[in-house]
Amino acid sequence: MRIIIAFYRLLLKLRYKVVISNSEVICSNSPKLFLSNHQAIVDPQIIFTQLSKYTTIVPIATESYFKIPVIKQILKMLKTIPVSDLTSGNRDTKVLKTIKDGIFNAFMNNNSVLLYPSGQLTDDGLEKIKNKKSAYVVVSELPDDVQIIAIQISGLWGSMWSKSKNGRSPDFFKTFFRGIFIVFANFIFFVPKRTVNIKLIDITEDAKQIAKTGKDEFNSFLEEIYNKNEQEIANKVSYCFF
Repeated sequence: MRIIIAFYRLLLKLRYKVVISNSEVICSNSPKLFLSNHQAIVDPQIIFTQLSKYTTIVPIATESYFKIPVIKQILKMLKTIPVSDLTSGNRDTKVLKTIKDGIFNAFMNNNSVLLYPSGQLTDDGLEKIKNKKSAYVVVSELPDDVQIIAIQISGLWGSMWSKSKNGRSPDFFKTFFRGIFIVFANFIFFVPKRTVNIKLIDITEDAKQIAKTGKDEFNSFLEEIYNKNEQEIANKVSYCFF
């Protein structure tokens, strides 16, 4: 599986120049809870393949992806935690318990977890967690040996994988195959690069303390980290080298 992840990381490298800062904060052997903002559908792929160099990560994905041949097999191999997609009208009242049980089971096996507190793509470049409570509940009951890492990812707002064009989530496969076409249209090695910055911040102590004050305070704390008090301007990067 490591070979497949490494190969996909190289494929993503054809389009994205990924810059990781503060990687030293994840050098310990303890399991980690990664909490990231969500700019585009492609960012879980980038984050997962990059951080897999440092730790074994268990991702979380909506159950709709488990219905897709090939993708379903890959997700199972990665021990992905499936959750119901509430945006599709599936009102699984046990979704929070499913997330929590899956996450804590991963920690018991000394694995790390990638979780998106907002549970959805940003609509305007700013991260809005609103009334979501999965991250808050997990952090409130977190084992002492788990490290909490906030991920600030930037540079993807304005990409074809984001909502910047029309406010709607792009179709995964249409965008994926369009990306493949772009790579070959640029003779593979001449694809214009989009710079993606990933900043890792150890928020273990602060997150645990603020979680004790309540969900709203905790979500506001995360939003401040992600948004840095400014709205990112949509960045358009050419799809062609000439």
